[in-house]
This record gives sequence, C-alpha cells and structure tokens, in this order.
Amino acid sequence: MTAQDRGHRTQAQRSERTRTALLDATIDCLVELGYGRTSMPEICARAGVSKGAVQHHFATKAELMAAAVEQLAGKLKDKGATDLDRLPEGTARITAAIDLLWESYSGTLAIAATELWIAARTDAELRAAMRPVDRALGRSTLEDIATMSGSLPREKVELVYWLTVNLTRGLALDAELGGDPHRREQLLAEWKRIVISHFA
Repeated sequence: MTAQDRGHRTQAQRSERTRTALLDATIDCLVELGYGRTSMPEICARAGVSKGAVQHHFATKAELMAAAVEQLAGKLKDKGATDLDRLPEGTARITAAIDLLWESYSGTLAIAATELWIAARTDAELRAAMRPVDRALGRSTLEDIATMSGSLPREKVELVYWLTVNLTRGLALDAELGGDPHRREQLLAEWKRIVISHFA
C-alpha cells in the first residue's frame, strides 16, 4: 500500500468519524432539547466540528435530521436482527417479536422521530427527507419479521406487523406524555393475546 493510499484511507476514516459525530450529536439534541431548540451551532459544538464540516456532509438541516434518525434506526435494526435469531418457537415467538417491535419503536428512536414528524407537519422539506427513511425502515423490518414467521400467511403477518407498529408508536408517545406505565403493560399484554388468537 502506498503512502497516498494510506492518506486517502485516513481522510475517509476522518470523514466518516465526523459524519458519525454529527449524527450522534443530532440525536442527542433532539432527545434532550427537542426539535425547536436544536440548532446547527449546538450540534456542531457537541460534535466538535465546524459549521463548514456540516455543509460538507449534509446540504440541509432536514437532510441531517433524517440521516440521524436513519442511523439510529439502523443500529436498532441490527440489534433486532440479532435478537430475531434467538426467538423461541411457537406462540412465545409471536409475543417475543411484539416485545422486540415495542423496544425498537420506543425509547430514543421514538423520541427523536416524534420530534421530527411533528415538525414535519408544517415543514415540507423535513417531511420530504423523513418520509423515505421511515418507509425504508418499515419495509426492511417487515421483511425480517416475515422471514422469521415461517409458514404463517404473509397477509396476516403484514396486518399484525403494521397494527403492532402503530400501536407501539402510540404507546411510545403516551410514555413521553407521562401516561400510566401499568396501563401500557396491560395494553401490550392484551394485544399479544389478540395476535395469538388471530394466528391460532
């Protein structure tokens, strides 16, 4: 390997580190400050980079926001894929899959995505940047769930998947608004019972 090759690789690695730092800082800001108080100077300060570095990687703030959620979703999806391989058989597999979806669509991802979707309602540029990220995440997760579902009818798997995603998103918002955690547990337990009876 030549010195020039090593230099290019080092530059590429530095560039990737900067990009990752920006995305991580963006998620931290969204979770801690909310979209309204998340500014580019704050993101740059947390990432330890200049404003010019942001412009080198992302053309707009909306593009940066969408990329940050995409990276976070990708990390959660990778973890979920590992967990899917360990799911038990039988009805326990169904309830474990619902728990995985709840874990994926709540927590940090839910907070960051909710902040952005609320802002996107009146921000066409942000909405355009977020929509393909959200759709791609939904489709890829559905394919993982369908694969692990074995011989279950695809149309039933899709129906239960989308119902579960929308339920867990609503429950995640309820959690952010200070809803009763015991009630959420009851709703998830009842949903698992319904799904099991649906496939029985």
